Amino acid sequence: MLARPDSETAAPPAPQMPGDAAVQDLSRFVLPRGFRGRSAVYVQFWWIIQSLLFRTSPQICKGWRRFILRCFGAEIGPRVQVRPRVRVTYPWKVRIGAHAWVGDDVEIYSLGPISIGRNAVVSQGSYLCAGTHDHRDPTFPIRGEPIVIEDEAWVAAGCFIGPGVTIGRGAVVGARSVVLSDIPPGMMAAGHPARVLGPRIPAGR
Repeated sequence: MLARPDSETAAPPAPQMPGDAAVQDLSRFVLPRGFRGRSAVYVQFWWIIQSLLFRTSPQICKGWRRFILRCFGAEIGPRVQVRPRVRVTYPWKVRIGAHAWVGDDVEIYSLGPISIGRNAVVSQGSYLCAGTHDHRDPTFPIRGEPIVIEDEAWVAAGCFIGPGVTIGRGAVVGARSVVLSDIPPGMMAAGHPARVLGPRIPAGR
């Protein structure tokens, strides 16, 4: 039997729930009209093509993957490198600038617009989450919020980039960081949640 904690270390009591009212009733959830940006059938068709033709393509077939993404409405600049195991929810909400790199197992959860700038890098295993729900409303409404990764920024391996976040030009986000607010241009950030550590290029260099 666990000892009873003393009054100085006891956790505060949990807040009381508001009577019998549901705080989250998913039976009342409604996807907003036009939220996907395409019909449900078109979305399913894209997911099939992604599974069969995109994710199975050899690593060297960079041009093929650019072609497929463009066919489904993504804005893809020249010489972009998107690895085969990248997963894109809605490519018509995605823009990737020239010479950018997107690594294997990156999740581009493009419920809202996602922009990756020129010469930017999103390393393997990172998750760009451009969607959220209003947890204060029992109907759990969904919304998309844009993510912007500006030119020459580097999001290192295994990062989570939250909805509405901008990673400034030339900024670096350290591996396994959780980014919930904007990172200024030219700065390095890391942590859970990420905080700014200093300039990418020290003064005097």
